Order: sequence, then C-alpha cells, then structure tokens
Amino acid sequence: MDMEDFEKQRKILVETLVAEGVLFDEYARKAMLKVPRELFVPGHQKHLAYIDEPLPIGYGQTISAPSMVAIMTSHLKTRPGHKALEIGTGSGYQSALLAAIVGDEGHIYTIERIPELAEMAKENLEKIGYSSRVTVIVSDGTLGCKEKAPYDRIIVTAASPDIPKPLVEQLKPNGILVIPVGDRYLQRLLIVEKDEKGRTRIRKDTWCAFVPLIGKYGWTL
Repeated sequence: MDMEDFEKQRKILVETLVAEGVLFDEYARKAMLKVPRELFVPGHQKHLAYIDEPLPIGYGQTISAPSMVAIMTSHLKTRPGHKALEIGTGSGYQSALLAAIVGDEGHIYTIERIPELAEMAKENLEKIGYSSRVTVIVSDGTLGCKEKAPYDRIIVTAASPDIPKPLVEQLKPNGILVIPVGDRYLQRLLIVEKDEKGRTRIRKDTWCAFVPLIGKYGWTL
C-alpha cells in the first residue's frame, strides 16, 4: 500500500468515526486526519492501521482502537498552546495527535515505563517532525511529572484501579483529565474536570478495556 492508499483509508475512517458520534471535537478530527497512524504500528501490521481495532505493539502493550482514541481525544478538548501530560506513551500515536493540536506554542510530556517503547515512540515522533513538541520520559506514570506541572490536560491510556492523586494535583484549574478506571479487565472512562477553585467534578462515559496501569498508584506487575 502506498501513501495515497493510506490517506484514503484515513479519511474514510475519520468520516466514519464522525458519523458514529465518537469523534466530536473538531481539533481531534483534524489531528486524526493529519497524523499517519500507519507509522505507529509495527511494519507487518501497517495494512491494518485503519481498521477500528487495537493492535499489539510489543511488550504486552497495544495501540488503542481508533474509536477509543477518538472518544478520549474528543473529551480531552486539547487546544493550541496547551501543555499536556500523557501517561502511557506506547508507540507515540496519541502523543502525535496531541502534538498536532497544541502546535509549536504548546508541549506534550509523555511517560512510558517500558524503555524500549519509549525509544520506539521517540523514533516515530521524529519521523513526522514532532520531536520538538513532545518530551518522552521513562518513569512511573502514576506519579505524573511534578517538575513540569501544572498541566492544562492529562490523559491516561492504561487502566487504573482509581484516579491517581498526583495526577489530580498536577492538573491546572479549569483543566481536564481523561482516564479509564476499573479492574484489570473492564473499566469506565472517566472525565475529571477541575474548576477555577480547584474542585473536581467527575463524569462517567463509555465502558472500555485497557492494559493495566502499572505503578505506585496503579497496579503491580
């Protein structure tokens, strides 16, 4: 498949996600049209890049299904100039989408606990020219990154037993945190909104199934 074929598939997928009502934020829609998902899946799976399913990326991890990425990115409501934190870098696809939105005036900090995946993500982000907008950190994502806090937006792409306290603390007033919370097999997507006085409101969205979030405020291996 050549670049033109991938672009056609990407456009069809995005149009389908919009029609289904899961891609409802305009900035998220433009980012999903722009970022080539085929560069973030293993080479032997590139032909599957635009089917709506999660795909294995090695080390027991996956790249989320496009529909789930669309839902989470839409709820996050990232905007140009934002500083965002991502927990669970994986191959770097979600980081790239956020980087496409925030532009050169914003920045994405993303945390991955598996060094090999962090390196893969760095290489992928370099390929599409977003390395200057994204800082990849190898660490315990449940602790966040206090040194660069606070953040306008925080997204967690792994399943947590609860909302990690450090992430709520590192969220700016009027910020949004999107995180799947539940057990190791089934979770509910939660949207945490912090108001200007630091009070939080939690909305529940779709049921989902993510790999477990490993760390001090997550699950143990």
